[in-house]
Amino acid sequence: MIAFTATLTRVGISALRAKFPGGRGRWERTNHAGRTVDLCAGPAAALAVALGAGRVHPAAGAAVLAAGACGAYDDVAGAGDPRRGFRAHLSALRGGEVTSGAVKLFGIGAAGLVAGALLKERPADKVLAAVVIAGAAHFVNLVDVRPGRAAGAVLALGAPGLLRRGAAGRLSAAAVGAAAAVLPDDAGERSMLGDTGAHALGAALGTAVVVGNGRAGLLAHAVAVVAATVCGDRVSELARHGFDRRPSLV
Repeated sequence: MIAFTATLTRVGISALRAKFPGGRGRWERTNHAGRTVDLCAGPAAALAVALGAGRVHPAAGAAVLAAGACGAYDDVAGAGDPRRGFRAHLSALRGGEVTSGAVKLFGIGAAGLVAGALLKERPADKVLAAVVIAGAAHFVNLVDVRPGRAAGAVLALGAPGLLRRGAAGRLSAAAVGAAAAVLPDDAGERSMLGDTGAHALGAALGTAVVVGNGRAGLLAHAVAVVAATVCGDRVSELARHGFDRRPSLV
């Protein structure tokens, strides 16, 4: 599975760079260091890991694809929006403005609920699964504040899952393969995952946790991912003060 998603990701990046659908300008951004990077890594990784996860379980593939699609919407519609963090987008929503970040927040939450309902049998487990999937997706995106940070986090978090047998191990491998494929370009500031890739990779890790754990494991991971996401949201707040590396971060 690692070779499958890694190869698909590299092929996808090359194909997008050869065509730049819609024009090069749509695919380029200026990062924190003033360098021009492309967004090709995100869609390529998202599609590759969605296909890989779908081979393990259709619900897992759908969750990854939905998370990537919500991230892609924010990459496009939210470009240039200075608001960072959940609180900023929820505050805008309370004021009657539906931001791209809010769409992403609730869209990925809904995808997590659907996937959880399909992957688990008991009602409480379904809810915990949704928290884990959506929380993992948001957490990986929130730590993506410097080149290579998100891909590196996926490699570190996904590596233990490679030791597991069955669906959990294969889902972990799907995320690890795609992350390994984009890491050189991401860390080298040639391309970046954006919300598209970060959310998709995070959702894949979340589904791996869901299929590999029972009630106690789900609860522990749900608590951990919520706590980590809250901490990540604080990092996102720092982006308001000039530490962000990209134009759209939740």
